[in-house]
Amino acid sequence: MSQVLAHELETDSMQSLAQATVGCDFHIKMLDGPACDQLRRLGFCETMQVRKLANGRNMICTVCGTRMALSRDLAHQVKVVPIPA
Repeated sequence: MSQVLAHELETDSMQSLAQATVGCDFHIKMLDGPACDQLRRLGFCETMQVRKLANGRNMICTVCGTRMALSRDLAHQVKVVPIPA
């Protein structure tokens, strides 16, 4: 029962990387959209950790120790949950 509640809370807190707060760390939970294969090749895989560094026309973030810029469209396809502090 507690696993079901934890999963529901996690799903409720899921947001796209485009919506995520700058300066925070997140776990990638799901890739949802037509560019999933392209995102995985860039290192945006489920369970990876990502930090959003800047917000604008392109999102700047770090994943696997590398800074990357993603278009807003790609960032909407990366679903993340915050890492508790």
